[in-house]
Amino acid sequence: MEISTFNVVVEGGMEYPFPSLIPINQSFSRERIENISNTIASEMKKIPKDIISGKTIAITVGSRGITGMVSIIRALVQELKACDGEPFIVPAMGSHGGATDEGQIKILASYGITEDSIGAPIRSSMEVVEVSQLDDGTPLYTDRLAYEADAIIIANKIKPHADFKANYESGLVKMLSIGLAKHKGAVTLHRHGFDQFHDILPRVAEVLLDRLPVLFGLAILENAFDELMSLEIIPTEKILSREKELLKISKRSIGRLLFPEIDLLIIDEIGKNISGEGMDPNVTGRPGSGLPGFNAPEIQKIVVLDITPQSHGNGVGIGLADISTRNCIEKIDLGAVYTNAITATILNPAKLPIIMNSDRDALAVALKTCNRITPETARIVRIKNTLELHRIWVSPVMLDELEKNENIEIAGKETPLEFDSSGRIFPCEY
Repeated sequence: MEISTFNVVVEGGMEYPFPSLIPINQSFSRERIENISNTIASEMKKIPKDIISGKTIAITVGSRGITGMVSIIRALVQELKACDGEPFIVPAMGSHGGATDEGQIKILASYGITEDSIGAPIRSSMEVVEVSQLDDGTPLYTDRLAYEADAIIIANKIKPHADFKANYESGLVKMLSIGLAKHKGAVTLHRHGFDQFHDILPRVAEVLLDRLPVLFGLAILENAFDELMSLEIIPTEKILSREKELLKISKRSIGRLLFPEIDLLIIDEIGKNISGEGMDPNVTGRPGSGLPGFNAPEIQKIVVLDITPQSHGNGVGIGLADISTRNCIEKIDLGAVYTNAITATILNPAKLPIIMNSDRDALAVALKTCNRITPETARIVRIKNTLELHRIWVSPVMLDELEKNENIEIAGKETPLEFDSSGRIFPCEY
């Protein structure tokens, strides 16, 4: 999408005396796994070999970025083959990848997940089978290839969802109910609305776990440093009870911005590999659904500067920013964005924010439109993305507050905000 340069009249022009920023480190718990293969091998001891031998086994892989996912799936495939199983990968990502089988394979490849890297076939299709119905007549769909397999392994990261709060958010239950249901099934369930997901997801999962040959669940948890924290194989009959417990652990472990108020939040990049809404509402406090429960700092303005390559143009979530740039918006594939948003029935994340010609102009307009601040008092925070929050940058006015917080330490010297001749902001060290 090409956008021409344009003239915007702003009182005083686009000049602004930007304050310098200071690097700081936010401290979070850092429990992590050192050896993925050994952990998978140990967890697989929970599963009798005789229920694997000779069976074709569909393994779900979604569209979220997960640390070490190639190694996780490769180790799982090796263990299944050692038990004489015949594993293959099924992209389980609803409408993502433009709701095409080729697009979903491309998303997997962008994460390094290929047949060569994991040692098993990847079989992608948007065809589904109607497995059952809820009491209200809602049809429940499942990927045809997974349905025709002898067994299914539901593998996914368990984490807080970007649009609602419940006992089951992003995890095995949602992967089974929506990701594996492909575009048709995702559309069907999203019509109920995110405000009903607390009730409908466990009901759907209960039916599907009874009707489908689910072998077990593989729950993946990450810490606040975007590192692998836990891998746990969950027997089918315990998925519903155990996932609730793991979600509580995940919520305690995610990264956050440790400030009560921010005037300007600069986000270098958003993306589908970072959050379902590009930037995590658990960090920004801005869910596209508008539902409550997202505890985050009060933020006056958010500026988004770029979209990750792994998003393949799906810049959904850009609508939750106040301002962006031509460089960023031109990378967006509106078809992918609109497909995602329409499937989810949440349109705000697909809307376009105010677009400025350059990073410099975007930041200047953001600060000029913040209320009750001066250049000296502006509380500015710059982050790489909402997933990597250990090293961030803040304006000097926040130092007094930082010194009172034992979970924050100054990590370097004050550095001016600098831009190149085109107004593009210089990268900083994260």
